[in-house]
Amino acid sequence: MSGRTLAELGLDLAPRDHPLTYPGSWPADSGLLDGDRLLPLDRLVHDDGRVPVLAVGSNASPAQLQHKMAESGVTGPIPMVRTRVTGLDVGVSAHVSRLGYVSASPLRSATTVRELFVVWLDGPQLEVIDASEGVPLPGGNFGRAWLPAPHVRVALADGTTLPGVHAYVNRHGVLHDGTGTPRRHPGERTLLTELLEESAALRELFGVTPEEFCTRARADSELCRRGTRLFAERNWAVASGLERYLRVQQTGRPGTGSSWAPPSV
Repeated sequence: MSGRTLAELGLDLAPRDHPLTYPGSWPADSGLLDGDRLLPLDRLVHDDGRVPVLAVGSNASPAQLQHKMAESGVTGPIPMVRTRVTGLDVGVSAHVSRLGYVSASPLRSATTVRELFVVWLDGPQLEVIDASEGVPLPGGNFGRAWLPAPHVRVALADGTTLPGVHAYVNRHGVLHDGTGTPRRHPGERTLLTELLEESAALRELFGVTPEEFCTRARADSELCRRGTRLFAERNWAVASGLERYLRVQQTGRPGTGSSWAPPSV
């Protein structure tokens, strides 16, 4: 087997185990994640029973993906394709994760261009990632939405433009910066430092340092719920602008026909 291990590439720390590293280390370019190795890709589009899912946070971390799959007993390679996305930016989820961090969530931003990864998932892999984001749960933090072109343009290195892409949209909205403008996710340590400095109520719940925040959040799921309620009660959240696309999200496994496109509505 060719390619290099995640450890050799410096991509082996999963945010699930090291929350202050969120969103984790991303590959420098497209590749095929196969176990603990990143292999070269022979093509960028993988529409043979797989669906394209846009990763704006730790789903672009090979170590995080590997951790999620191993935990669920799901095997098989995952194509990770670096793309140029127009129409989205990376905001801050208006909830506290039980894994100890405040995660990223996409938000509508018509003129913004970002370099992000699309992961092409088969049926079992999609179920794992859906479950990790709370998609099947009525009160889950994220819903999976189909974001169609040209509203969101996803361009590949070979010039191909996808007709759309799936993305996980936070059902709580995204945090704003105090002026009503959605806050951009600057990386976990910087984010938690800013949030704790801005809010005495948050410090009372989670401590005064990012390390304390992560430790307390990981130890207490009820505390995470209290933190999420605090965001809502203090009106710190605004809409991401992507909520309307949740009505056309695809559910269930792909694998028949043009499975990576959303169902007709």
